[in-house]
Amino acid sequence: MSQSAGRVHEELRGDILGGRCAPGARLREEEIAERFGMSRTPVREALRRLEADGLVVVTPRRGAEVVRWRDDDIAELVELRALLEGHAARRAATGGGVDLVALDELCARMEEYAGDGGDGGDGRSADEITRLNMELHRAVHRAAGRLLPDLLVRLIDVPVVRRTFHTYSDAELRRSFAQHRELLEALAAGDGDWAAAVMQAHIRAAGATLRSLRDPDPARSRPGADEDGR
Repeated sequence: MSQSAGRVHEELRGDILGGRCAPGARLREEEIAERFGMSRTPVREALRRLEADGLVVVTPRRGAEVVRWRDDDIAELVELRALLEGHAARRAATGGGVDLVALDELCARMEEYAGDGGDGGDGRSADEITRLNMELHRAVHRAAGRLLPDLLVRLIDVPVVRRTFHTYSDAELRRSFAQHRELLEALAAGDGDWAAAVMQAHIRAAGATLRSLRDPDPARSRPGADEDGR
């Protein structure tokens, strides 16, 4: 990927993952080229990369639009994450390569942000909890082996996952943090079955929240659908 295309890719990716580009939003080449002050060639390259990332759909004569998430998409996402992250937790527990001190610190920092009394309405605390949570999960993935991190990145680095903590109630946050702490106990004990069970329960418990963020108009998520959803 060229340097110019890489710049466009990273900025648009951040916009999509951060919720600044809504599901179904059209990404017009000419507008993006004007925004970045460049030709359409690197923009097209960046959009193809975003499509490979699973973040946009590019269709002939329609261009690119941000992927919409339907109920069946989210159900599949949750189950794939539960299976693969459960496997990662089992391997991390039995492999001895997990940094428990670092994971404990991540848990403590998430709990501290949640205990600050909110984010003032601007989402900063939720954004930081999301970042720390991603870091915790990726640390478990890395401790599981060489192949799993690359397999899992597309399952956790999607907008519908990134926005989960923005919608959590206080009770849901407490549940999530308690599961993180139990996961640490299982990892410290070297109990692979326990760690896998906790991780799978953690992922599936988030499923209801993910489904609440589903695409409100699933017909329009089909590549090639008309503007009115037919």
